[in-house]
Amino acid sequence: MGEIKNVATLTKDEQANINRAAIEHRATWMGLIYDEFRKAGIDPEPIFRKAIRKCGNIHGENFKAACSDPEDCRDFAKVFLNDLGRKTFEQEVHQVTETEVPVDFHYCALLNAWKKLGFDDETCAVLCDIAMDGDRGIAEAMGLDLELTDTLAKGCPTCKLCFHK
Repeated sequence: MGEIKNVATLTKDEQANINRAAIEHRATWMGLIYDEFRKAGIDPEPIFRKAIRKCGNIHGENFKAACSDPEDCRDFAKVFLNDLGRKTFEQEVHQVTETEVPVDFHYCALLNAWKKLGFDDETCAVLCDIAMDGDRGIAEAMGLDLELTDTLAKGCPTCKLCFHK
């Protein structure tokens, strides 16, 4: 695991900063609740994964309903990769096709919150993977697979996601 580097470069966009603060607030709750369960001797991971996946399924159904053609990944990309999200996570969208949506995330507000709380890199990587169950749930609801090869929480330069058929 490499050293975590998670530095925002787009820092003067008011909407992105407001959105990041909201996401950090959510991640702070998640991290603190997770940590308290662990301190109490309870393994929170299975329940967190189930709940976050279910949340992703709900969002995925909403994305699917907003697509004019939910079978076309290009339509999904238009709905999922909105301007505010692109700025918030400093997303780099690669060649979107009918069958795949490849995107790199250069910054993560959730990870920023967990680092501010003082969680070690291993805990951050676990929390990151649990949070990604939301994206896995979105993919599932859309009838897609999600390939996650790199993550900022593992010390990679970006989070590499690819939604595909």
